[in-house]
Amino acid sequence: MTEPLSGNIAMSVELKAIQADITSLSVDAIVNAANSSLLGGSGVDGAIHRAAGPELFDACKRLNGCAIGEAKLTDGFNLPSRYIIHTVGPVWRGGNNGEAELLASCYRESLILADTHEVKTIAFPAISTGVYKYPKQQAAQIAIETIQSTISGLINCRTVFFVCFSAEDLALYNATLGTHGN
Repeated sequence: MTEPLSGNIAMSVELKAIQADITSLSVDAIVNAANSSLLGGSGVDGAIHRAAGPELFDACKRLNGCAIGEAKLTDGFNLPSRYIIHTVGPVWRGGNNGEAELLASCYRESLILADTHEVKTIAFPAISTGVYKYPKQQAAQIAIETIQSTISGLINCRTVFFVCFSAEDLALYNATLGTHGN
């Protein structure tokens, strides 16, 4: 794991960018960049479903899907995290179709849901930047700005991880965190 850059956002909330496998993290909740069925897919979604085990599929079936920009919660099952928060990001269609607002909603709704379940540590992947093709720089900026504007109203959250797949993504998040007062 690469050493993270961190910064205090509120008195006791910290943002950290790390390079890691999100399914291996011992945090209260990981966020799944899911598709609207919540029944598994490719990328981080598929990895989370495989690592959590078949109970996750059954739990997600009972949730009856999820709309873009919303978030739903399940147990973590075979993962070291207590919970999985499933959120559906937007597909990039050029940026003029409400993508930024929907992506921001993914982060905001995930944090609010986490806080209601007393989550102190939460790990986010780079939502919508894989097969949904959201430009990584824009997505990182939206993620960081949304989290910064949301965490001040939270009671329980103490640490937010941005879990990066590659060293390139980690450098991007560290640079973006650095330009946002961290």
